[in-house]
Amino acid sequence: MIRGTVSNDSFDDAVLFYNSMRSAGFLPDNYTFTFVLKACARLADFPFGVKLHSLVVKMGFDCDVFVKTSLVCLYSKCGYLKDARKVFDDIPEKNVVSWTAIICGYIGCGLHKEAVGLFRELLEVGVKPDNFTLVRVLYSCSQLGDLASGEWIDKYITESGFHRNVFVLTSLVDMYAKCGSMEKARQVFDGMVERDIVCWSAMIQGYASNGLPKEALDLFFEMQRENLRPDCYAMVGVLSACARLGALELGNWAKGLLDADEFLSNPVLGTALIDFYAKCGSIAQAVDIFRMMKGKDHVVFNAIISGLAMNGHVRATFGVFGQMEKYGIQPDGNTFVGLLCGCVHAGLVNDGRRYFDSMSHVFSLCPTIEHYGCMVDLLSRAGLLVEAHNLIKSMPMKPNTIVLGALLGGCRLHRDTKLAEPVLKQLIELEPWNSGHYVLLSNIYSASRRWDEAEKVRLTLNEKGMQKLPGCSWVEVDGVVHEFLVGDTSHPMSQKIYEKLESLFKELREVGYSPTTEFVLFDIEEEEKEYFLGCHSEKLAIAFALINTGANDIIRVVKNLRVCGDCHEAIKLISKVTGREIIIRDNNRFHCFREGSCSCGDYWKMKPETLAGTDLQNYGQEGTVLAGYHYDVNFITIHSESRFPGLNIWLRNGQKVEAKLSLRCLLIQTGKRVF
Repeated sequence: MIRGTVSNDSFDDAVLFYNSMRSAGFLPDNYTFTFVLKACARLADFPFGVKLHSLVVKMGFDCDVFVKTSLVCLYSKCGYLKDARKVFDDIPEKNVVSWTAIICGYIGCGLHKEAVGLFRELLEVGVKPDNFTLVRVLYSCSQLGDLASGEWIDKYITESGFHRNVFVLTSLVDMYAKCGSMEKARQVFDGMVERDIVCWSAMIQGYASNGLPKEALDLFFEMQRENLRPDCYAMVGVLSACARLGALELGNWAKGLLDADEFLSNPVLGTALIDFYAKCGSIAQAVDIFRMMKGKDHVVFNAIISGLAMNGHVRATFGVFGQMEKYGIQPDGNTFVGLLCGCVHAGLVNDGRRYFDSMSHVFSLCPTIEHYGCMVDLLSRAGLLVEAHNLIKSMPMKPNTIVLGALLGGCRLHRDTKLAEPVLKQLIELEPWNSGHYVLLSNIYSASRRWDEAEKVRLTLNEKGMQKLPGCSWVEVDGVVHEFLVGDTSHPMSQKIYEKLESLFKELREVGYSPTTEFVLFDIEEEEKEYFLGCHSEKLAIAFALINTGANDIIRVVKNLRVCGDCHEAIKLISKVTGREIIIRDNNRFHCFREGSCSCGDYWKMKPETLAGTDLQNYGQEGTVLAGYHYDVNFITIHSESRFPGLNIWLRNGQKVEAKLSLRCLLIQTGKRVF
């Protein structure tokens, strides 16, 4: 009975039967101890397990390898790894089960490197692992990103006859995928005689998580042709791939393959669906899913907070965080990443500082490098480059490329070449192979019209054999995702696309559009600059969508790089002259263009330094703080938390304006467009 209840995962019943057996006067034997100790391990009932261990020793079963192995499982499952290791070391003749038990113990405590080391020891003493041992050690390799050990184990699998075991090969596929080696994962997958849904899911998720969404969807369609119903993990991979491409129609079709209740009752699926809708710019649907979900945990809240933030709904983001606190759900580090990203997109410096400080002072959370990166990004975009630089210096950890890249981005935005150069040197030391750092410095020089320095950087790039990542945009039409590169002429409708662009630009010029050639960062003629601007990938994607979609359809474009200033201005006017809503997700944020304006409030564009707060915050009364700002064509509104009679502000272009302050906000009338 005890063995049967344990085999059926009825661990409480197993303990009850054991106690009944003891009450009836029956003594346990080694088999009894093996199973009841397993039940204690699964229940994490350490006190009862210790009592059983004492009885094991008293009855002389402490040399039995199976009983000892169950004790190893008990101690490791309860977090007493040192005790588990001591019991393991005392086993006179260790078998594969005892070796696997201690390996699993280390894995359970997050000690994956030690687990891989134990696997090597196992082989050295001549013990042959079973399929479960291999599955667990491959998991450790995937968690470590240890491709070298994974490849070595792959070779062992082939040599030892496990190359036909579907469970081992599925783990091998998963390991290669999580180590970023999708070619090898595909080789293993294609070589499998038998594939189950878990293996298909591992490949689909692998493609999606490694930035290969088209390959993920192609494999999903192949799985559909095999008449396999997707499981939770396959669907997560598909939704992630659709989100990356902005493929709303395709994602909605895939979602229909599962019952609605599966999404609403499964937090993993529900979170993936919220993320999908948010990344496709359909934030209303994301909010609807969030509201309907049952049993919301902190992961679900984090998904909607991040989704609202990336779509520019920062106040709604703060509101959801308030709900989270109201329901007693403890926020984690990811919650604050979402909140801080919202502050970055809206330029809310003080709110960002408040949330960052509350992590440690209110919620007892230690800020990680991701949180510091958000703060550096927030301060840098606002023009507080000195403060951002000082924050980096005060960090308890070394800055990574994301943190330094945020500071460098601020240098580009505010054309601070003096600070940019040393920051770039640090970035190159960390990532000497990354061409993006050289490109950014070249762009900073070009924006400052320092053509010679820009050319030197480009020559360095060429000498090192590096290439700039080309701009690429994707647009979905009738469930099919179309890809466009900058200057692309490979599309079957290429001629019609360029004809459409030409007619569009004629309309745009009639309403005042003039190409912003400063965004072409080469020293060439103005006419050539205008040509380069017209070939940007997002413009090609929009032209294609205008040709092939209905007048009331929303156009959704995803771009791998940041939208340039000229494209931003042009698309605002395109939305006006065509009456179409255009949503673009670049590598930084969402831009929702409607009737000639953008949801981002043009915050991403270059701001006057003083609007960043350095001069304004320290002017007049002590304690004046800048809470944020926005502007339209002729006015800049700065939300302030104090009041003083007046001040002069110098804009970057040298225009001096008089600022008059009301109770809550400062209105600066410029008389002309200053951005």
